[in-house]
Amino acid sequence: MIIDSHCHLTYEPMSSSLEETIKRANNDGVKYFLTISTEDKSFKNILNILENYKSVYGTYGIHPHEAKKHKEIRSRDIMQKVKKNKKIIGIGESGLDFYYNYSEKKDQISSFLEHIDASQNTNLPIIVHTRSAEEDTLRILKQAIQKKNLKILIHCFTGTKQFAFKLLDLGAYISASGIVTFKNSSELANTFKIIPNDRILVETDSPYLSPDPLRGKSNEPSHIVHTVKFLSKLKNLNENELSEITSKNFFNLFGNLD
Repeated sequence: MIIDSHCHLTYEPMSSSLEETIKRANNDGVKYFLTISTEDKSFKNILNILENYKSVYGTYGIHPHEAKKHKEIRSRDIMQKVKKNKKIIGIGESGLDFYYNYSEKKDQISSFLEHIDASQNTNLPIIVHTRSAEEDTLRILKQAIQKKNLKILIHCFTGTKQFAFKLLDLGAYISASGIVTFKNSSELANTFKIIPNDRILVETDSPYLSPDPLRGKSNEPSHIVHTVKFLSKLKNLNENELSEITSKNFFNLFGNLD
């Protein structure tokens, strides 16, 4: 059993052929999907998917790129949204993206703090997006944890080895996307090789970041098998062992499903 811990099923081309997309993934051993919220207006589409597909779970949150458009969103608003369906099991994705800076840094940080507060008050994991913002991400998470427990999942990790182990010290789980399979990502692969097995999840981030040998094509949850295959070789495990480990880690973080 494989769990795609981060996908965007409300995005095209998957949203217009969702049943076929999910069937292909099921045929490749993907049992559960976590479809991720990035903005408020599309959350209704996530709720609709959760009602219609038993194997799909969801989150509510505002992507850092969208922070400038959601300055009014507060912790209480996030907590109200996650109560709309018991299959909303996480908060995010939220965090910091200082690579593109599509939203001002102050707006990203403010939004991130609201998501953290909601996560702590609901005891739901926060799904963290962090790019070119290692120092600020660590500082904010560390300060938050000093006040109250926080369940953390770092999605699509592409950071340094030092960053990874500082996150692990905070109790974070770290998710591998198709990027780890890229030929120019050997340093990232070496980092995942030494990250403890009990802290790793797998994801597609579909429709983005299709793994080798499908790099450049639109991604979908069935493609996660290539990431699982790569990581299993990296970790000297068979594919079933790696799948079982990452699924167990998902349940440890998000709780049992069904």
